[in-house]
Amino acid sequence: MALLFIGTITTLFTVLVHSLLPPTIVKRVLHHIAKGRGGIWLWDVALIMEFTVLALAAHFVEIAFWALSFLLCGEFQNFTAALFYSGNTYTTLGDTTVLSARWRMLAPIEAANGMLMFGVSTAIIFAVILRLIEAKFGLQRDPPPKIN
Repeated sequence: MALLFIGTITTLFTVLVHSLLPPTIVKRVLHHIAKGRGGIWLWDVALIMEFTVLALAAHFVEIAFWALSFLLCGEFQNFTAALFYSGNTYTTLGDTTVLSARWRMLAPIEAANGMLMFGVSTAIIFAVILRLIEAKFGLQRDPPPKIN
């Protein structure tokens, strides 16, 4: 029961962190387009780079939270080792370290969580690129809303 509780709480935290990205990104894209920069290559590249770094920062926070969970479960003696293990597991790279029998199923939960969160990041960045392509070629169906 503790395993499911820890896995669920940690996963929900990662979803919360990632759910903060879309509103921030949508507001920035709409502002970018409203300022007339949508479709201008250099501005678009800068915007995509900004969102990629933001997504990577979110992933790092999520990896760190998983590491903290492993540390609190007593699986590691220090945060650095937990962070290394968590990074390998979250990215599905894998590691030779095996968790104790009690907490072993946290690894596949974290790996599945990481794959899903990378999928969300990819979808967000794809949506931004699509919106910028629409701005470049005048393919918008509706004018962008005004930014206050």
